[in-house]
Amino acid sequence: MRIFGFIAARKAEHSIKIMCRVLEVSRSGFHAWARREPSPRAITDAVLTERIAEIHEDSLKSYGSPRVHAELRLEDDIHVGRKRVERLMRRAGLSGQIKRRRGKTTIRVQGVRTAPDLVERDFNPTTVNRLWAADITYIRTWEGWLYLASVMDLYSRRIVGWALADHLRAELVVDALEMAVARRRPDAGLVHHSDQGSQPVADLHAPLPRGRDRRLDGLPRRLLR
Repeated sequence: MRIFGFIAARKAEHSIKIMCRVLEVSRSGFHAWARREPSPRAITDAVLTERIAEIHEDSLKSYGSPRVHAELRLEDDIHVGRKRVERLMRRAGLSGQIKRRRGKTTIRVQGVRTAPDLVERDFNPTTVNRLWAADITYIRTWEGWLYLASVMDLYSRRIVGWALADHLRAELVVDALEMAVARRRPDAGLVHHSDQGSQPVADLHAPLPRGRDRRLDGLPRRLLR
């Protein structure tokens, strides 16, 4: 009986008396069930589950039920149904690694000239507000992918600006940069370093929407690169 099996599996965590009352079964019925000899099917399932767990562990916990089923058939000559293997793995809390489609944040634009590399792999500035690095990452949420643009001061290793959006348009990078500029108010000479994706190399020097020009006005051209 599935309810009794559930109680047996959780009896180390909860009182049998309470579980029987909540699940509306009798304690005497549970104890009678627990004293019964296991059926041949249950014994076979236990042995099979032990072997499945070994295969799963040997695969570094990467195999799912299809590959475990194939291993049982080809290596151990054990012929069981794939659904049974799936059921036993689920009961034992075993699952394979699932390949997830990863978002792409660095999107190069053919024919667009990128800014020169002013950093030349020297990522150790001697003071704050001399070198900022920009990056974009993606976050899986219940509502879909969100994209996080961030700006880090490479001297203090602190995030000085960020922006979050559900798109990868150039304004995502601008919003993060604006926050960093408003918070730090850097002097001329700051270098803003990024990869060669379409967002950072976009024409950010075109007129910005109203409300943005004031905060970026007067900064050196290379700050935006």
